[in-house]
Amino acid sequence: MRAPKRLLMALLAAVVLALAVGAAAAGDESERIAIRDDCDPRDPAWAPTGGCALRRGDVTNAEFGGELISPLSRSVIGHQAWRFDPSYLKIEAGDSARVVNRGGRVHTFTKVANFGGGRVPPLSVGLDRAPECANAVDLRPGARSEIKGLAVGNHRFQCCIHPWQRALIKVKPDHDDDDD
Repeated sequence: MRAPKRLLMALLAAVVLALAVGAAAAGDESERIAIRDDCDPRDPAWAPTGGCALRRGDVTNAEFGGELISPLSRSVIGHQAWRFDPSYLKIEAGDSARVVNRGGRVHTFTKVANFGGGRVPPLSVGLDRAPECANAVDLRPGARSEIKGLAVGNHRFQCCIHPWQRALIKVKPDHDDDDD
């Protein structure tokens, strides 16, 4: 009786694994860009600039400020926990890219002709402001946006608050049209 029970358990585990793999494939994250940061919600120094909505985070405001500038650069470097993930995404014409703010701070995901500075001067040292940042739309923590209708080619996006957060979306020709 033990052997059939083990076989049944192994079979059940295989079915659960197959369902999990199928669900992961169906929910493909390849067309999603996450906006990330790692602000420490216990640090009261974040409060004057909107606080931190993360439940857990490890970067204090002092650490964030200490990573903005390098003595080896004349322009802002920025803290690496503040990033777009991935920073390079390939999609086909007609596809869309989903953007979600997974961080604890407000960000933007703004299409720009050229990467540049944002709308917060202390976070844009040494950079000329990207003109598109004047009309950037804020994405609060948890907010989502969908980028649609991009033409074939390269498209630049940046955060107009933290301008070192950058992404390039490469739109390739749709290969499904070859079947016609």
